[in-house]
Amino acid sequence: MEPPSETSAEIVRRSGSNLAFALAVLPKTKRRDMGVFYAFCRVIDDLADDPDIQMKDRQAGLQRWHELVRGEVAEPTSGIEEEFIELCSRRSLNPDDLEAIVDGVEMDLDPPEFETREDLLRYCYRVASAVGLVSIEIFGYENPQSREYAEQLGYALQWTNIMRDIGEDAEEGRVFLPKEDLERFGLSRDDLFERKPDLASFQRLMKHETTVARAFYAEAERLLPDEDRKSMRSAELMKRIYSGILDKMEEGGYRVFETRYRLSKARMICEFLRAKYCG
Repeated sequence: MEPPSETSAEIVRRSGSNLAFALAVLPKTKRRDMGVFYAFCRVIDDLADDPDIQMKDRQAGLQRWHELVRGEVAEPTSGIEEEFIELCSRRSLNPDDLEAIVDGVEMDLDPPEFETREDLLRYCYRVASAVGLVSIEIFGYENPQSREYAEQLGYALQWTNIMRDIGEDAEEGRVFLPKEDLERFGLSRDDLFERKPDLASFQRLMKHETTVARAFYAEAERLLPDEDRKSMRSAELMKRIYSGILDKMEEGGYRVFETRYRLSKARMICEFLRAKYCG
């Protein structure tokens, strides 16, 4: 398959995600650079998830991104590849963090069964925390503790995302919650695949996962240095959006098989204005 030729601006425009929304609070230069990084994340994620692309082509496409991260591609194509290489060089982005992101996306090609919370955290680190660690290099920070903040926030956001998407993932034959948690509440992967788990057991499971996610949010809040709070306003906007989604799931009784939880347009605008003008 041919490498992507779209520009980062084109990729961001068609994405419509919460992350793309959160980038709008950044100053112009950082917004442009984060747009390139976000487009990289979007391209590799779409590549892994597209059922219309043969598996061998998906694997080859992700291998090319590994090579791009390592600087092994002599002639990147115009568009996102060239923009990405230029960004990595100019910002001195850590190749290990970028490789971790590609590694995480590769796990989605054949999603494993996560036995324990620690197993799931290793996945979350790759697909979310590593994204945060690269992002803060673009945001800028003074206190190295902001890296710990980014890691914990990544866990919180991804845990919330996994909870929200349980129904959609089950339709695709995927379960991300740890097996040990399912068994603790008398459930199995098949119960989720059939989309009719025992309601009381499922709600107890989801309350437990809510507690786990909120602990990550609280730890991220504790770790965020005051001197870096302003530069992290895009990350803080993501935190408020996803913690708000977590609240809505809880208030709605975790009807994730029938509902895709999201914040209202009015709430999103309020959170955006708060992030942009109040920090």
